[in-house]
Amino acid sequence: MNIPGTKPLTVLGIETSCDETAAAVVRGLPPGPGAILSNVVFSQSEAHAPYGGVVPEIASRAHLELLDDIIERAMAEARLDWRDLDAIAATAGPGLIGGVMVGLTTAKALALGAGKKLVAVNHLAGHALTARLTDGVEFPFLLLLVSGGHCQLLAVEGADRFRLYGTTMDDAAGEAFDKVAKLLGLGYPGGPQVEIHAARGNPRAYALPRPLLGRPSASAGAVDFSFSGLKTAMRQLAQDQTVRIDDACASFQAAVIDILRDRTAKAMGMFRDHFPDTASPTLVIAGGVAANRAIGTALAALAADQNFQIRVPPARLCTDNGAMIAWAGLERLALGNSDPLVIGPKARWPLSNSV
Repeated sequence: MNIPGTKPLTVLGIETSCDETAAAVVRGLPPGPGAILSNVVFSQSEAHAPYGGVVPEIASRAHLELLDDIIERAMAEARLDWRDLDAIAATAGPGLIGGVMVGLTTAKALALGAGKKLVAVNHLAGHALTARLTDGVEFPFLLLLVSGGHCQLLAVEGADRFRLYGTTMDDAAGEAFDKVAKLLGLGYPGGPQVEIHAARGNPRAYALPRPLLGRPSASAGAVDFSFSGLKTAMRQLAQDQTVRIDDACASFQAAVIDILRDRTAKAMGMFRDHFPDTASPTLVIAGGVAANRAIGTALAALAADQNFQIRVPPARLCTDNGAMIAWAGLERLALGNSDPLVIGPKARWPLSNSV
């Protein structure tokens, strides 16, 4: 619960790490829940659709053209003036370096001009802490982060303390969805298209591999993921002129679900070993793939079977957005942390080392 008598913090958050240009204002105190005063997101999907994926140069140019207006809208919708803010937070990485530079440089200029603190946010921490913004989830909790660029299992011990249990050895789950959609001619973004077709198909129609299922990872004590073999199998399947699209999507999605369930179940055991005093452990699912209903249903069943609570932020907060960056910045600010204006963008920025 928020500490009585403590003044809530108000933070503007800026997100430009990939193909969403976003800004938001949130208010609150850890552990949350917090209030989202505004959350403006512009998706560049239409601009990237002809290429079947995100083109970094196009994304960076769009961020430059759109960001000022989006920040202005976020402030107007929040009905706040610059003097009402405690800090300005921005994604400093990981992500497409050109886009990250646009958002971080803009945040620096605003912080300098308004005389506010700058908070550089790890994009992955934004996803990780969203469940505190929405549900006030207490530390520690187990996080499955599944998005277009990331697939990780972590114990979240604090706003800046993460214990990595496993990560992808090749493709991320969301990336695999998008590549499969492209192979099957379903358009971009591919994840939602695959889910729509999968709902109409037979998940047992095609036998597909489940890499690492039931097997230990290459790193001792880790629960890593691998989706490249599954993607290769789907490429071969897509070359068959008689392939049934709905069945292919359903079979692929079922394979991904089996992989996610298997690795998450193992991470649950590791979490219990590391935090034996946590009476009612919580599994949080975050990232764009968390919006997939079939995956959410399967993991909810796993959580119930393992006596874990489960929290999944609303779909609009699972994909990239400014509110998650604002809240992650607020969490760091509440710990007394901020950053100098000389801080630079990072294309790669892992949350933690492996256990």
